[in-house]
Amino acid sequence: METSLHQQLKLHYAGEAANTEVVMGDYRIDAVRDDELIEVQCASLSAINRKIAKLVKDNTVRVVKPVTIRTRIAKKKSAKAQVHQRRYSPKRGDVLDVFDDLIYFTRVFPHRNLILELVLVDVQQVRVPSRRRRKWQNDYRVVDVQLEKIHRSITLRKASQLFDLIGLNKDQDSFTTIDIAQATGQPRWMAQKIAYVLKHTNAITQVGRKKQGIIYRAA
Repeated sequence: METSLHQQLKLHYAGEAANTEVVMGDYRIDAVRDDELIEVQCASLSAINRKIAKLVKDNTVRVVKPVTIRTRIAKKKSAKAQVHQRRYSPKRGDVLDVFDDLIYFTRVFPHRNLILELVLVDVQQVRVPSRRRRKWQNDYRVVDVQLEKIHRSITLRKASQLFDLIGLNKDQDSFTTIDIAQATGQPRWMAQKIAYVLKHTNAITQVGRKKQGIIYRAA
């Protein structure tokens, strides 16, 4: 089911409804603007790997990936009822969250015909009680996600621009995932995911190994 967030971003980038849901060969494209194909991907990037890999062979493709910074939770007693409770989730997102998703997109990005646009957004999650809810459980399911605010967008065309997101100096002689963790404020396991993405997009190269881990250098 298409969420409101997906529809809102699709219209935002298309400019007008007439340019959305365009059929091109075997694929339905979210939006077409000038000569650029636009795909809004709220779910995992892995789901569109093959589609994008084929489209970029002959077209300029912009993949719009929303990154949720703040979430407001709106609860309803049923799908048709009015919202009776709103609160902000204590969890805040970060642009670095995209590396968790890019693990499954390194065979596609970078490509000369591909633009990856990260859109930093605030959203509202609409939740209703789960169908299998039990009396002693407070289970809710998400029935819609709505756009509340666009903070800014970050356009990525080259692997080196991914490296720029982590805040390390490109001229630094070498570094490990410990350095990535310190520079980004992320835990070591997340720094390892970041390193995986950077390595497999050729943004960094492995130059050695020591007790602290693999040694890298910016490509």
